[in-house]
Amino acid sequence: MSEIDYEKLAEIELQKDEAEDAQSNQEKTFIPPPLEDPELNINHPYYDVARHGIIQLAGDDNSGRKVITFNCCRMPPSHQLNHTRLLEYLKYTLDQYVENDYTVVYFHYGLKSLNKPSLKWLQTAYKEFDRKYKKNLKALYVVHPTNFIKILWNIFKPLISHKFGKKVTYLNYLSDLKEHLKYDQLNIPQEVIRHDENLRGKQKGKLPPVVKIPPPRPPLPTQQFGVSLQYIKDKNKGELIPPVLKQTVSYLKRKGLRVEGLFRRSASIQTIKDVQKLYNQGKSVNFDDYDDIHIPAVILKTFLRELPEPLLTFECYDHILGITNVESSLRVTRCKQIVQGLPEHNYVVLKYLICFLHMCWKKTSAAAESVVDEVDVFVMFVKKMWPWSSEGSETV
Repeated sequence: MSEIDYEKLAEIELQKDEAEDAQSNQEKTFIPPPLEDPELNINHPYYDVARHGIIQLAGDDNSGRKVITFNCCRMPPSHQLNHTRLLEYLKYTLDQYVENDYTVVYFHYGLKSLNKPSLKWLQTAYKEFDRKYKKNLKALYVVHPTNFIKILWNIFKPLISHKFGKKVTYLNYLSDLKEHLKYDQLNIPQEVIRHDENLRGKQKGKLPPVVKIPPPRPPLPTQQFGVSLQYIKDKNKGELIPPVLKQTVSYLKRKGLRVEGLFRRSASIQTIKDVQKLYNQGKSVNFDDYDDIHIPAVILKTFLRELPEPLLTFECYDHILGITNVESSLRVTRCKQIVQGLPEHNYVVLKYLICFLHMCWKKTSAAAESVVDEVDVFVMFVKKMWPWSSEGSETV
């Protein structure tokens, strides 16, 4: 079986794990997330990664060796985490202890399609850890391994020496750690503990009460995707138009107004993730570098789709659906009332978008073959501004 086949198989197994977890975690009670390390300073050289608590020092093992833990459940979605920085931070942490014997505990639970590093990253990571790191690593404990881990092992087998392979121990339950480590010193995430309880419950034929997974760590100050308009406004000196929105619209005005299928075509998923990372980290984005006009268009739609509250707000939902019950001659007036009742930043952003879409329509309708007519443009973006139910979308 080729490496590509193994990678596809690994992805399938990961999706199976996610589906099984979704059935177990039916959100009943809430467990608050652990507080950030009070000693973690915002000036830490890897604060953007360290704040998530993915890598932690966890006391000593039974032989007095330092223990470093890696928590997959603490990894945010890939577009919110620079994996190159994660690798650098891992090496930065290990560099403080590799001169002496040390132990690593890898908590696999929580690795999902949305947050897993690429296979190329994993291969690079393994090669980055030269003899200095491998020599004094005395044990690597993989907790809650799944078929995904087994497949991954087959992919990396040609790279892994027999000597290193003997250091790896698979542990199905947290209690197995007690034979090797000082369990009480381990700062095990609550969701990992809960997963362990679920596994034991299944073994006994019943499931314990389920809990809600704690929310992710606070966003970066420069975050653009997955945060509220208010958050972006507060972090950008009161600017009402988010930087990502302003830049994509500006670029599309200059170079995309006459492009066929501008808001209907897709773009490379990996490229979109890469661009999201740049925006979230406050770095500059030059769309000319990608040579694909559909990338800024997709980024614009993705920004709207990932807003925690839709641009037209949850509060307006019933009002918008009720427009169909208003007399035809009064519907425009009613629409104006609803829009004018939006929060200030929602209203300004909506007006900014509508003006841009109207410009798109004027340019495309002037062409011999209109690319997108006025109704299509509106419907397409309304779906991004508000997560309609199928019933609601049909009504509108």
